Amino acid sequence: MKTSIIGYPRVGSLRELKFQTEKYFRQEITEEALQKTARQIRQSQWQLQAVNGIDFIPSNDFSFYDLLLDTAVLFNIIPERYRNLGLSELDTYFALARGYQGDKGDVKALPMKKWFNTNYHYLVPEIDDQTEVKLIGKKPFLEYEEAKELGIETQPVVIGPFTLLKKLRYVGSQKAEDYVQAICVAYQDFLKGFQSLGTGWVQFDEPNVVYDLSQEDIHLLQKLYSEILAQKGEVKVLVQTYFGDVKDCYEELLALDFDGIGLDFVEGRQNFDLLDKHSFPKDKLLFSGLINGKNIWRNNYQLTLEKLQAWQDRGIKVVLNTSSSLLHVPYSLKHEEKLKTTYRKHFAFAEEKLEELRDLKALIQSEKYVKDARYLKNQALFENRPDSYNPQVRQRTSAITEDLFTRQPAFGEREKIQKEAFNGPILPTTTIGSFPQTQEVKKNRSDFKKGKIDQATYEAFNRQKIKECIALQEELGLDVLVHGEFERNDMVEYFGEQLDGYVFTEKAWVQSYGTRCVKPPIIWGDISRSQTMTVKWTTYAASLTEQPVKGMLTGPVTILNWSFPREDISLKESAYQIALAIRDEVLDLEAHGIKIIQVDEAALREKLPLRKSDWYSEYLDWAIPAFRMVHSGVQASTQIHTHMCYSEFTDIIPAIDAMDADVITFEASRSNLLILDALKANHFQTEVGPGVYDIHSPRVPSVEEIKTALYKMLDKIPIEKLWVNPDCGLKTRGEKETKGSLSHLVQAVKEVRNENKGSI
Repeated sequence: MKTSIIGYPRVGSLRELKFQTEKYFRQEITEEALQKTARQIRQSQWQLQAVNGIDFIPSNDFSFYDLLLDTAVLFNIIPERYRNLGLSELDTYFALARGYQGDKGDVKALPMKKWFNTNYHYLVPEIDDQTEVKLIGKKPFLEYEEAKELGIETQPVVIGPFTLLKKLRYVGSQKAEDYVQAICVAYQDFLKGFQSLGTGWVQFDEPNVVYDLSQEDIHLLQKLYSEILAQKGEVKVLVQTYFGDVKDCYEELLALDFDGIGLDFVEGRQNFDLLDKHSFPKDKLLFSGLINGKNIWRNNYQLTLEKLQAWQDRGIKVVLNTSSSLLHVPYSLKHEEKLKTTYRKHFAFAEEKLEELRDLKALIQSEKYVKDARYLKNQALFENRPDSYNPQVRQRTSAITEDLFTRQPAFGEREKIQKEAFNGPILPTTTIGSFPQTQEVKKNRSDFKKGKIDQATYEAFNRQKIKECIALQEELGLDVLVHGEFERNDMVEYFGEQLDGYVFTEKAWVQSYGTRCVKPPIIWGDISRSQTMTVKWTTYAASLTEQPVKGMLTGPVTILNWSFPREDISLKESAYQIALAIRDEVLDLEAHGIKIIQVDEAALREKLPLRKSDWYSEYLDWAIPAFRMVHSGVQASTQIHTHMCYSEFTDIIPAIDAMDADVITFEASRSNLLILDALKANHFQTEVGPGVYDIHSPRVPSVEEIKTALYKMLDKIPIEKLWVNPDCGLKTRGEKETKGSLSHLVQAVKEVRNENKGSI
């Protein structure tokens, strides 16, 4: 039996690529220096996989920003406005990802959305009628040859044509079907390029086939690959799926001339049934995704070996594979010097998953693997996991009743009460919560954690930053203020550190987008709150101003979705445990005079099942109640806000309205405010703040640009229900651009208010 992985993390085990890329953005290093770091990362990872005996090692899974963007650039899908900047090839690429504002022009970044049901963000390539789809890039071929020079044969990876066509944003009159022929020729040329290099295997990633597929979708899939595979020559082609099952197109995939088919058996539970009910061709390899590519718990060798053995007994040629790219887990446990062995031995990050593949490859070839020390050590992990059970928490969750999910009075009555209590202006302005996390802010937090400064010094610094932040917001003229979140490392990790039941890492970073990395905490046991988490900082900020200050919390579904969850209890039970803890914090903030409380659910859409038939039965039937439980106990005059970003929300607008928040802010600027039509069509009752500018780009929007966005919003949203805000928190931005952008936001609102005095 052979082993494979779909892809590997790419920012470097200690985020080397992140730091070098950011230096490049600041013009502190040359492109040559950046490319050198990239080569070092790629080569060390290929060598690591080779040492662990991985038989199918991917190449071209490396990216400076995003693989879908790489694929678009590879096939010449680059809007003219970016070409016209006259930048270098790499800088044009970064302009697509981040936007550009300089002496050569001013362009916004491409839209950014969540990649399926993960916390990874992809860039949405844009295609218009003038785009000539063709192979122009050399990156996959150069990286294949780079590995070859090390003596390592790799399997080049590219996003497949079906997924590419489904993810493109069509801005002209032509649609997906109009580009089929050009796409087929481009991918044929891609395969011919590897034929000339003598490549053995090429991997086409097709995650879009795990969605609900129409007959038109299936026909498109068949048409694409019937033409492309006809030109594959001696190159063997693997179609790799992940994040779900392929029940809509399983037989069609088998009938196409693929040499290997990759199936996810972690999230795609129905793939087991498909394999049981249908024969698998003897002339194809089954790349079996049994090693979880998205969670960090050790694989259960017994269960995996039983499946592998059963398939082999049926004559299926099996390659043991990860269920998805390892992009979604941290690099290695070797950097976790403070993590207790009690916990550590239960985890497998990317490097440890390579070791698991190596172990399983050896064990399956042994007739007496049940006596093997590796097998016995693994099985012992599943017999006992200490400190994970809290009877008080279990008792509280078992006592949850339906009334905890309903807030009184109903929204319409609350809205009137809150407007009288708030007595604010039309088009109230605010921010999403965080302000720039400067180097001095990060150093203060780091020095405190390392014991270099005492708590009094740490808190004095934070109080000063909060004071400056409140003063800045008053100077700018914002209506609802925030404390800036200078004490917070991350919107989930910060709360996890104060909740019982979590385990934390030091350097277990995971890429979220581009150079942005997060360090998801690990839910080890039952979750509870033993003391207040935000009251001290929020009430201090409120004491500095006469204007309202928002309490800032992260919601239970986002805390769950942006953590590595347990696998021994249901997601619903974990969500309800967290919801009760956040509910306690909401009530404490209210008791201390905070009358506007934002509970962010940025990741609500993230774990929504990919098939619509599963939305409520497997997710929304507990995710929405979990949020409602958080705020159902507050007074009618307390205004509950929530925030959501970088996902496709238009199809779940009724469910979002059912969260029964008072104000919801959305990311909307990168998606060209497309959500507005869905809000109007669904008669959205909640007050809403679609983001008026993109904070993930360093460019400063003009007053006119923001006014244009506001008037577009006012065409779809009543003026009395519209809030004005950036589309996300400001922690990743610089102080100068933040001040410039917010001052333009406030000025734009002032002008729109004046221009609409007669209609208000």
